[in-house]
Amino acid sequence: MDKTMNHQEAVDQLSDGMTVGVGGWGARRKPMSLIRAICQSDLKDLTIVSYGGPDVGLLCAHQKVKKLIFGFVSLDLIPLDSHFRKARQNKEIEVMELDEGMVQWGLRAAAMRLPFLPTRVGIGTDVLKNNPKIKFISSPYSDEESLVAMPAIKLDVSLLHVNKSDKKGNTQIYGPDPFFDEMFARAADKTFISCEELVETDNLGGKEAAIYNRFERSLVSGIVHSLGGAHPTSCAPNYGFDLEHLKIYSAAAKSFGDYSQNFLQGSAEEYIDAVGGYKKIQNIPLPQF
Repeated sequence: MDKTMNHQEAVDQLSDGMTVGVGGWGARRKPMSLIRAICQSDLKDLTIVSYGGPDVGLLCAHQKVKKLIFGFVSLDLIPLDSHFRKARQNKEIEVMELDEGMVQWGLRAAAMRLPFLPTRVGIGTDVLKNNPKIKFISSPYSDEESLVAMPAIKLDVSLLHVNKSDKKGNTQIYGPDPFFDEMFARAADKTFISCEELVETDNLGGKEAAIYNRFERSLVSGIVHSLGGAHPTSCAPNYGFDLEHLKIYSAAAKSFGDYSQNFLQGSAEEYIDAVGGYKKIQNIPLPQF
């Protein structure tokens, strides 16, 4: 089955009011070309679930977000996304701010089709004070421990960026950390993938390459070939995050019009040209920690 489509066809699968999970982590391997396509659409009132980076900021800047469920929103070396900050300070969005582990457990519960999962994560923090709808549950065993009953975070759609995919939806993630993309895929009714390389199945490698396949192709509803599609976030080992561009993006919160005009009006390919071309992106070094 050929699941390939273009950006517009993927975005056409989304509807107003959907809960959309965005994979990646901060400034790492975000499906930014899909996010930019959403920003160009008429979609509105979305609930976004993310370990946030510029995906969240761009969607906030375009008034696409009704509610945000998140563990953080960071550009890495730039600690806080300025567009998200502006939207939150102006009370333009509803927020459900969680501990990073609580987001994971919420996605995991949804992936397992459970209403909640018990966890110690969040105990002793203000997260529970600020989210009074999250309940505690007592262990039914002799310890009778009081645990957080983290509710499932069910997604209508998840958006992920991967290094390589075939037309059937067999994907591969080569970076040092797959983050929680598998949980996003399993928690969603549909998952749409953008990929750096679209290859024939035979070019995915043999059994030794299976470790890079994090979720089944049956979970993938559509695949968009998008070279440089994670920019300005990183996509290891292909390229690092573009700190120069992230600084321009961050400063644009004061006056968004010029940034939008320069980078957000055209196609995914035109965006790559506007930021200097793929060869420039490919030469961005990976961050060292």
